[in-house]
Amino acid sequence: MGAALLQAYRVGRFIIEQKLKGNHRYPLVLMLEPLFQCNLACAGCGKIDYPDDILKQRMSVEDALRAVDECDAPVVSIPGGEPLIHKELPQIVEGIIARKKFVYLCTNAILLKARLGDYTPSPYLTFSIHLDGDRATHDESVCRDGIFDKAVEAIHEARARGFRVTINTTLFNGANANQVADFFDYATGLGVEGITVSPGYSYEHAPRQDVFMGRRQSKELFRSIFSLGRKRGSRWRFNQSSMFLDFLAGNQSYQCTPWSNPTYNVFGWQKPCYLLVDDGYARSYDELMETTRWDQYGTGRNPKCDNCMAHCGYEGTAVEDTFAHPLRALSVFLFGPKLEGPLAPELPVTHNGIVPGALTRDARVSVDDVRQTIPRRD
Repeated sequence: MGAALLQAYRVGRFIIEQKLKGNHRYPLVLMLEPLFQCNLACAGCGKIDYPDDILKQRMSVEDALRAVDECDAPVVSIPGGEPLIHKELPQIVEGIIARKKFVYLCTNAILLKARLGDYTPSPYLTFSIHLDGDRATHDESVCRDGIFDKAVEAIHEARARGFRVTINTTLFNGANANQVADFFDYATGLGVEGITVSPGYSYEHAPRQDVFMGRRQSKELFRSIFSLGRKRGSRWRFNQSSMFLDFLAGNQSYQCTPWSNPTYNVFGWQKPCYLLVDDGYARSYDELMETTRWDQYGTGRNPKCDNCMAHCGYEGTAVEDTFAHPLRALSVFLFGPKLEGPLAPELPVTHNGIVPGALTRDARVSVDDVRQTIPRRD
């Protein structure tokens, strides 16, 4: 069985087991952040806005593997920061693979060629390379020249050594459908296993706020991109469900399911998801699931979530819909998303512009306040 089919089988079996147990909220992907430090400072990143003492913190191997066991999701994504900076990352990855979990190690690839020797090719390990478009687009996105070429070199080297490789693409305001379609053709030609694509999330702490798209703008962009691919006869391979792509094209009124992608980092279990960094932490996975007010998050429920269409929030919803409506999902898989006609209606807005539990929509938690919520292990 090929690696992709093995992963699909294992994930599908996990979902069926959860349904047979009557579990309505279960994890699909654990977002494991072993550090926040990065060797880039991208304009759209909200993950590096911490003082130096926090950026220097590293998750221990023991804490990382304890989180994997607590959550027991079939897939573990390791973002950051830049994970390859972590000196004990090879041991963390080795421990996750030993548990027969699928690891997606997300990296900007600056260090990848030098660190490939620390890892062994495995059907359970994939390097997810950050590329936001062609050379000019990507280097502008990461705010440094030459990074696109380094990433492409690392992709060739990793594939030559037998590693699974995917590309992770985030689209921002100003993205051009023709340029994106050209890039997807180019990325497919690199021989990567798949492309993960998502609109950028408007992090409150991002250095620039003008780079993010609204929901309607995102949907219209993806319809244009997919239309170009269909006209060209392109054979793009996405590392995502067909129903999530249908959602990106504006054909589904999905609500976010943040529990499907729980996050564990140096502060603990982050409430409610990978993207919201100021909403508190839990000491254990069970505490996260039991104490998070899930009904206060999602499209129309919280102004922080209003423009979000990120895969970490909606892929789980799309997978659930696939199991609920397999024939509809099969049709989208075979024929692609609908690209004409009206967009699916948005979910109703119920938050009145107020962040639940906050004084105003623009209220932000100070670093000192965040520190007071950090769980400590005795």
